[in-house]
Amino acid sequence: MKFKKINPTTPSQRNLIQIKQTSLRKKPLIKTKICGLKNSSGRNNSGKITIRHKGGGHKQKYRKIDFFRKDNLTGVVTSIEYDPNRSANIAAIYSSLTKSYAYILAPKNLSVGHIVKAGSSAEPKIGHALPISKIPVGSYIHSVSAKSNEKSQLARAAGTFCQLIEKTSKHGRIRLSSGEQRLLSINCIATLGIVSNDFSFLTTIGKAGRSRWLNKRPKVRGVAMNPIDHPHGGGEGKTSGGRTSVSPWGKPTKGGKTSKSTNKLIVVKRTK
Repeated sequence: MKFKKINPTTPSQRNLIQIKQTSLRKKPLIKTKICGLKNSSGRNNSGKITIRHKGGGHKQKYRKIDFFRKDNLTGVVTSIEYDPNRSANIAAIYSSLTKSYAYILAPKNLSVGHIVKAGSSAEPKIGHALPISKIPVGSYIHSVSAKSNEKSQLARAAGTFCQLIEKTSKHGRIRLSSGEQRLLSINCIATLGIVSNDFSFLTTIGKAGRSRWLNKRPKVRGVAMNPIDHPHGGGEGKTSGGRTSVSPWGKPTKGGKTSKSTNKLIVVKRTK
């Protein structure tokens, strides 16, 4: 059973869904790879709120994850841990050659005691990081770097993955979870497997207090405001239709492009 069995003693626990995390280590194993993280609450360097509906939340410490994995290393998984800064689980790796520890994103079915390798000499197994040129076509990969010699940026959330569908002498074509297809250099590093904690999307918040623990403040609908507070505000009774959907500053929020940037490496736009 992947989910907790909860006795609904309060209304907020009636439809609550949480995942069992008894096998995860809650306290970080590698003390040198954690650092303090200040909660900005959506404010910029001058103290002005630039992102609304943020504030509060539980104190968190940041775990430094190795998103490069381009060195030829062999390590053993010493623990699978919970990370408050991301939806996926992380794995602590110990390398006997360099006598060092590191954190990586934990793929699905990776457990304590497994051997993981990185570099061009690694085999295509779960948790191993190697260039796209060494990965068989059709493999599921995650933590993919968008450019060579850069850290991974694609497929890092819980349960996400890419699929390598084509390779040439210079490029590899991958399909993202959204259906988007991209061309990447064959020197880009990717990790075999699917990101762990793939049932995280089924969890429910259950009550307003749990959102406050996650640094989220309440949101108020524009139609519930007065005309001075929002363009959607005002009117007799409840009025929701018959007007263009805009932001509090009058910018349209539906239809049209939201970004002017173009990426020539995107072959097929996403379908979801």
